[in-house]
Amino acid sequence: MPSISSFFGITIYMYPDDHNPPHFHALCNGKSAIVDINKAKAKGNITKKEKKFVEVWAEIHRQELLDNWDLMMKEHRVNDIAPLM
Repeated sequence: MPSISSFFGITIYMYPDDHNPPHFHALCNGKSAIVDINKAKAKGNITKKEKKFVEVWAEIHRQELLDNWDLMMKEHRVNDIAPLM
């Protein structure tokens, strides 16, 4: 599973041949969330603070995430995206 970014102990992944809608996975301390790229909304068992970090990051990098989604579906690879600072 290709890692795209990492910040504040959260690692962001996209999986090859994953299902629509475009989304990514956020993992932190053994917990996870799935984040809809178009809505920038996280669902899962990470903390509220972690969800907020991930959602803000997703809003900032929406186009890069959509580009990565297309790249992952076509070529099974992704580009790194800058972390949340």
